[in-house]
Amino acid sequence: MEDVKRFLREAKLDSWTAALPTVVAGVGALLVLMRTVSNHREAKEKIRRARNRRTESLRRAEEAVLRYKQSHPTADLTPILKLSLSELTKELHEGSLNPEEALNAFMEKTLAVHKKLNCCAEILLESFDQLETVGSNKEGLLYGVPVSIKDNCGYKGHDSSCGVLLYLEKPVQEDAVLVQVLKKQGAIPFVKTNIPQGLLSYDCSNPMYGQTVNPHNLQKTSGGSSGGEGALIGGGGSLLGIGTDIGGSLRIPASFCGICAFKPTAGRLSLQGFRPFYRGQKSVSSTPGPMARDVDSIVLCMQALLCDHMFSLDPTVPPLPFNMQIYQSTKPLRIGYLENDGFQQPSPSMVRSVREVKALLEQAGHTFVPYQPLRIKEALYELIVKGVFADGNATLIQNLAGSPIDPTLKHQIFPCTLPVWLKRILSFLLKPWQPRTSLGVRALCGVGSIPKLWEQHAAVEDYIKETIAHWRKCDIDVLLCPVIAPAYNLLYCGKNTTILTYTMLYNLLNFPAGVVPVTTVTKEDEEELKHYEGIYQDEYDKFFKEAVTGGEGLPVAVQCVALPWQEELCLRFMKEVEQLVKQSRK
Repeated sequence: MEDVKRFLREAKLDSWTAALPTVVAGVGALLVLMRTVSNHREAKEKIRRARNRRTESLRRAEEAVLRYKQSHPTADLTPILKLSLSELTKELHEGSLNPEEALNAFMEKTLAVHKKLNCCAEILLESFDQLETVGSNKEGLLYGVPVSIKDNCGYKGHDSSCGVLLYLEKPVQEDAVLVQVLKKQGAIPFVKTNIPQGLLSYDCSNPMYGQTVNPHNLQKTSGGSSGGEGALIGGGGSLLGIGTDIGGSLRIPASFCGICAFKPTAGRLSLQGFRPFYRGQKSVSSTPGPMARDVDSIVLCMQALLCDHMFSLDPTVPPLPFNMQIYQSTKPLRIGYLENDGFQQPSPSMVRSVREVKALLEQAGHTFVPYQPLRIKEALYELIVKGVFADGNATLIQNLAGSPIDPTLKHQIFPCTLPVWLKRILSFLLKPWQPRTSLGVRALCGVGSIPKLWEQHAAVEDYIKETIAHWRKCDIDVLLCPVIAPAYNLLYCGKNTTILTYTMLYNLLNFPAGVVPVTTVTKEDEEELKHYEGIYQDEYDKFFKEAVTGGEGLPVAVQCVALPWQEELCLRFMKEVEQLVKQSRK
């Protein structure tokens, strides 16, 4: 009998022992589930607080404008909005307008534009306080000018969120160097503008503030990542804005929204105080730059920023003031031109814009030389994508942790989340029928080791050197080429990465580049688009055709490019394009 009891006790003990891993696993799963639910709740609460802060800043700004109008019942602010930046600065310096009138005029317009386009991240209410001290900078080139700044541009006491939860409720401790310089030049930063999640897209949507739309068509995107800037300026709420560009983030929204933008050589303007989504990546450089309605405004901004105050605040910037002699030169140019880079077929309006501008420039006495970039496929996948995601996307995924993924990014982010071994298998399997997708997935594996990273950096240096040699062999001063256009239908930017060769190449090369609006999409362009097939006839070609369909009447720009540190020459070229296009319309 004792033997039976002992057997039963041991059997019971064995069953408990056997069940123990299951119990532990169950408890572990429950804890993970509870943690996930808790994180989800925290994320929703953080997003709610961010939205509330924006709503409150908009409400208080609206009240401030209302108070001003009640205390100045005869004031008519509308004519101020029709002035160019040059005209506004002239009237402010002469005293026929004062900074309070200018700020309230553009604040009121910004609030109206935001209601339509959802372009603001936060109103900088300190701008009203700055009116009390701005008189001390009356000699500044931008005295009294309200200026908009991109979300990731540091402004003391405010978040630079980059559209992710990670950076919410972490206000920066001091103004970015460029904000300090703007204030020294008398400008009044008055609003932070919307961006895509993680600055990872040329769309403009994030889980906190939602989708920014296009001022010319509310069913189209504003572009990105400086999309809030593009929409606000294109919608008339700002005359001058500051954005950043690592792959076309100034130039694409400018093209989509029908304004001008300029990406200088990285290092010409201080990047101190701008928050990147992740730091340390060196293969492709980001740079701040201005966005405005016309080239004169871009030039005035560059003159204002390239001053002793910036050189003193950031000694890593070479002390090169704006060279007006180069900008005002009338010497005939040898211009390289490019209609199709051989990797992604452009839209009909992109090609037509280059051809029409080329004809105008030839009539004005300039010489044209055909130009083709070197090894575009290698540059995109081996140098750009592999360099930007050199760590196999580890930092990207880490920084997105806890954030819901925005719908505009899901198509783009999904392959980044896969383990490296699975990316390699997918790349191999996709190679026969989707070669560009295969190359893209393989590039997302990163470099794999530090020696390989150094090899990658050396390959970038070699490519820049070879391109400059190729440029000189063609004996050209500047380059005329397409920029992505027209504005996309919503939710297509994340599906169309191959078209970025038209802009991101000049970030890789670190060449200054700017865009100028020159035409609009015609019925004929739309008709020709129906026959678009693309070079590879793959999903990227299909998505691009779908993205730009229905663009009749939307703006189309061209892109102007120069060699590194030749900002003034590039801007001179942009100005000439702008003038010739205006004259041709008369």
